[in-house]
Parts: sequence; structure tokens; C-alpha cells
Amino acid sequence: MIGLRDVEAARERIHSFIQQTPLWSSTKLSEKTEIPVYLKLEHLQTTGSFKLRGATNAILNLSVAQKKAGVVGVSTGNHGRGLAFAARQADVRCVICMSRLVPQNKINGIKAQGAEIRIVGNSQDEAQVEAEKLAAAGMTMLPPFDHPHIIAGQGTLALEILEQVPDLETVIVPVSGGGLISGISLALKTLRSNVRVIGVSMERGAAMIESQKARKPILVEELPTLADSLGGGIGLDNQYTFQIVRDCVDELVKVTETDIAEAIRYAYWEERQVIEGSGSVGIAAVISERVNLSGSTVLLLSGGNIDMSLHKQVIDGINVDVTTSTS
Repeated sequence: MIGLRDVEAARERIHSFIQQTPLWSSTKLSEKTEIPVYLKLEHLQTTGSFKLRGATNAILNLSVAQKKAGVVGVSTGNHGRGLAFAARQADVRCVICMSRLVPQNKINGIKAQGAEIRIVGNSQDEAQVEAEKLAAAGMTMLPPFDHPHIIAGQGTLALEILEQVPDLETVIVPVSGGGLISGISLALKTLRSNVRVIGVSMERGAAMIESQKARKPILVEELPTLADSLGGGIGLDNQYTFQIVRDCVDELVKVTETDIAEAIRYAYWEERQVIEGSGSVGIAAVISERVNLSGSTVLLLSGGNIDMSLHKQVIDGINVDVTTSTS
């Protein structure tokens, strides 16, 4: 099992390798909701997303033999960039397997960190098969979410948020495979059991939400979406995140592609922040009134690695065809 001690140990281990990201008050959203609303600017993390936390914790936990053999991961972009960065810092070979749905800008970002890239199939599940072959050949698999060291590393965000907002009542977190919300909810429910944890995903392929509805991990079709980093399944053999989300998360909601586009625009024009679709879903849930809030609330802006040509289209109000924009 993973607990608060693992999160606290992860924070001690990774603190000199990551940034403590800023948190600020959103005047506009506070006025709209009539409660204090804060934005946790994790998209300003070194690699542009929260994924660096878990990846760094996992790399630093490797044995000497594992470091020598190298690591392999499957990614929709941000985990790959974080893992590649952390591996390069530790002088460890890194291979990232991705599907053809991953945007080119995210592929380029991973390559820039020195990782080897393998593009396989049209889904995370197909890319996973290639990664498993490399793991069978001796490399260490470091998955994007369902791993104790990854979850503990992501949970360090909860410790920062509580220090920055001592009267926290609600936190809204993007949900994909569940590593981020698992780490955050585990830490928060241990330290402050009354804090409400809300997870948000997109309508197009919300694997964790559909799995929770089914009461077991299930396969969900992976579809193109503005929130491309939230794509992919949770794994039929999920060992950690499905259970943690079931036990520790209070509510799960979905937002539409229109909601996501509006949130990206809002973040840019009202908050002066460039965020990707996956990082905008908390804002999307609030401005579309898909969540009921009370008390001090933090929205986690989890990533900012959006293709800038796509960002311009969204900002300009152009109707983006997600079936082509994220391929």
C-alpha cells in the first residue's frame, strides 16, 4: 500500500530536482463562484507538467542495476517528457513508446530531452505492448500512473497546496489513469479528511470515470480530444489507482470539448496563462457550472505543453476539429 509517509519521503527525495510551483488567487473565478478560488500553476513546472514529480521519484528509487539497464515508459506526452528529463539527469537510458495520437509537439519535446522514441499503433494500449517487449528484454518499466513511486511523487503536490492554502476545502484535479489524483487524494485524506477531492476528465474517452461506473477497470475507446494528455486506458490489471480513486475521491465529472476550448481561452485572456486542454479541465468544470463548490478551492493547472498553432486556433475561436488537430 501507498501512504502519506511515501509522499513525504518523495518530497524530501525530489525537492532539489523540481520547482515548487506558484499558487495565486483568481479574481474572476472567485467573483463568479462567490468563494475563494486559487490556481495551482503546475504547468510552470520545469518540463511543463506535474509528471516530472513522479518520474523523478521513480528514477531516484532505481537500483544501480536498473539504472544500467535503462527505463521504458508509455506516454501521451507529458510523462514521457518528465521521464526523459529525469533519466537524462541521472544518466539513464530512456525509451518512450507512444501512439500515433500523440501531438507532434509533445514527441519533439521528448526527443529534445534525449529519449529514444517509438511510435506504435493508435492507442496507449498498443504502445504498451511495445514497452512490455522492452521490459521483457531487461529494461525497467516506469508506467505513467499505476506505480507506487509515481503516485507518491505526484502526491507531493498535495503537501504544497496545503501549505499554500491552509483553509483548503476543495481541490479539483484532472483525471486520466489516476496517478495524479491518487497521490493527491491519499495525502489530503490522511492529513485533512474533510477536504473534498473532485476529479475532472473529458467526455471523449474518460477511462477512469467509465471504469468507476463499471466498478472495475474496463477498456474505453481512445478518441482524439483537446485534452490529449488525459487519453488512454487505466489498464485491466490496474493495481493501485482504480482502488485509490474509488476510496479517496469524492466526485468525478466530465467536460465537453466546447468546455475545454472555453477554458483554454479563459486561462489566456483572463489569467494570462497558456495551458493545454488537459490542464484546463478544472477551469472548464467551474465555468460550465458542472461542479458545486463551497469554501476555499484550488484548481490544478496540470500542464502547459500545447501546440501553439492549436492554441492560437482555440484562442481565435476557430472551431477545432479534434479528429485531426491532435494526430
